Amino acid sequence: MTQTAVRAGAAVALSGLRKRFGEVRAVDGIDLVISPGEVVALLGPNGAGKSTTVDMLLALSTPDGGEISVFGTSPREAVVAGRISAMLQSGALLDDATVAEAVGLVAALHREPMPVEQALRQAGIADLAGRKCTKLSGGQKQRVRFALALVCDPDLLVLDEPTVAMDVETRRAFWQQMRAYTDTDTGRTVLFATHYLDEAEEYADRVVLMRSGRIVADGSVAQVRAAVSGRTLRAVVPGAADLALPGVRSAERRGDQITLTCTDSDAAVRALLARYPHAHDIEITALGLEDAFLALTGEDDR
Repeated sequence: MTQTAVRAGAAVALSGLRKRFGEVRAVDGIDLVISPGEVVALLGPNGAGKSTTVDMLLALSTPDGGEISVFGTSPREAVVAGRISAMLQSGALLDDATVAEAVGLVAALHREPMPVEQALRQAGIADLAGRKCTKLSGGQKQRVRFALALVCDPDLLVLDEPTVAMDVETRRAFWQQMRAYTDTDTGRTVLFATHYLDEAEEYADRVVLMRSGRIVADGSVAQVRAAVSGRTLRAVVPGAADLALPGVRSAERRGDQITLTCTDSDAAVRALLARYPHAHDIEITALGLEDAFLALTGEDDR
């Protein structure tokens, strides 16, 4: 299949996308294709260009160069048609309106919205329908924002830090509802930005890492982890004084517990046991998504 054909059937297609603010290259020529039905996590440190990219995707900002296509149309056309919707981290709610009234107001702005009751149910807040928005907790407000994004029944849902202010149980319930929303045959597509790397690791089909306005990694969680070679060695070593061992890139010690980031874990464990034969509880694991994130999105020369 040609690249043109891939882009023609894409939910999102970005080509050579650029945006500058003075001398700062916020987005520096990125190419990205997201297929219908994918759940994609957009990760990167502050200032990586994530929010600027999302703003251009939502027609809130105009690119300086490059092209954006959302289901074969411009972002603005997709927004007007209700094919794309967003759940922003801090969108204001109408304090004097009930939850059902707030969602109903947004539904009235769209041509073919889903029933308000369905949006509330899918967001897990049907029991809050009659409560005033001013009486909601931070986590409940986030789920109302989720219902506001769902009610237009979009084909592409963009989420910016969706689980901020949610406790662990509520976060888990949110992602269960999100999985139910995307596990249908309707080709619904989700792009979410988060600082909770465990969310990306557990719920994303694909991870896109940005740094300094560019994409530095794009693939499944396993593929992104594999982009950073090495393993982590953990052990209990009472009295360890010298951790400058062969095959070790960096070392950390907390009491008797040591953590070694290794380029060659076999050489490291042999040297460790030769020097400290009393070492015990040794564990060697592959680098995780957090390790890959730190390695791939660290400061560069720019």
